[in-house]
Amino acid sequence: MPLLFSYGTLRDPNVQQINFGRLLAGRDDRILGFRLEQVEITDPHVLAVSGRTHHPILIATGHPGDEVAGAVLELTDDELRAADDYEVDDYRRVEAPLASGGTAWVYAAR
Repeated sequence: MPLLFSYGTLRDPNVQQINFGRLLAGRDDRILGFRLEQVEITDPHVLAVSGRTHHPILIATGHPGDEVAGAVLELTDDELRAADDYEVDDYRRVEAPLASGGTAWVYAAR
């Protein structure tokens, strides 16, 4: 089962219900080597689902001391593809290290 680190709207229960049809199991963690900024969202579907014009976005720094809090979510391959469809505009999915050890997929700036 894929792991996805979420630091923004994918942690929202309403967003999860709309995108995946269920609430995702998860645990608190931190992603290493990134900092947070904001990005303007222009996709009409994402705007309607999240209700927000600006979302947080990870910027890779490569410095292990830079970290962002969030949650590691467990989802299926189909749900990961649904997350790809939701995370549009300036996002891309990459694999990144977790503070707890191991890695997870995460959406970061292109």
